[in-house]
Amino acid sequence: MELVFTKGAGKHDRMDVIRHGAPVESIDCPKQGIVPHDMVHYAVESTLHQRGFIGRVLHGEAASFQMQGNSGSDGVERLVEVFQADGWSGWNCAPADMLELYRVTCGARACAPLSVQAEDIEAVRGRLLELTERWQALAAGASLTLAFEA
Repeated sequence: MELVFTKGAGKHDRMDVIRHGAPVESIDCPKQGIVPHDMVHYAVESTLHQRGFIGRVLHGEAASFQMQGNSGSDGVERLVEVFQADGWSGWNCAPADMLELYRVTCGARACAPLSVQAEDIEAVRGRLLELTERWQALAAGASLTLAFEA
């Protein structure tokens, strides 16, 4: 599967999902001052080999904001939120602080946290920093294509 992120000139970017033998699905991604939310999903899921939104789409679910939660993907979503907060803070929060925020967030939302360690946080952050550099270099209308496999 390929994810094509296109930088928009206005308030939204776009993600096109290209699966072999299926119609292209597009999602408008509200700009958030860092990489698009679903690009954060890509970094988390591809680095940690966890199934969240992107993995569910790969396995045939429609790419939409209306997915039903489930135990595995809920833990991924909470971790994505923690990484978004890290991005908004300049990508420099201490891994231990991020892990604590993740535990608190999962507890508040009654979902089981994934088993992640400080090394996992650093690996995902490294991937996000690479993607951020590539994303920031794009002009409006340009795209970044990322391959995703199970």
